Amino acid sequence: MPDVTTPIQHLKDTMRRFVDERDWRQFHAPKNLSMSLAIEAAELMEHFQWIDVAESRQVKDDPAKLTAIGEELADVLCYACALANELGLDISDIVERKMLKNAAKYPAQEFRGRYGKDDQRPTSAS
Repeated sequence: MPDVTTPIQHLKDTMRRFVDERDWRQFHAPKNLSMSLAIEAAELMEHFQWIDVAESRQVKDDPAKLTAIGEELADVLCYACALANELGLDISDIVERKMLKNAAKYPAQEFRGRYGKDDQRPTSAS
């Protein structure tokens, strides 16, 4: 199912069914899920650990690497869905709210083409 036609709720429901069929909810405390999510994110990072930025952009051209990276990204997303299920969070809602907050914190006109925190905003003297 492609992203364009797959509701996030479908992914959350798929994860919930998988967990329920195995009676794993007993292990899915928010603490455990957040730790597992971080571990899977680290496994994803391993694929990029010793390569430069240009090489990291080229992994999409290597089917074997792309498959392995996709599996790690799927693990991250599965744990994120499981955590949202456990805490009763609506992913669409929390992402929308966070992006509104980020837009206010990092106005496009001030941060276009650069990154940084509020305390690194250009001054009028710049």
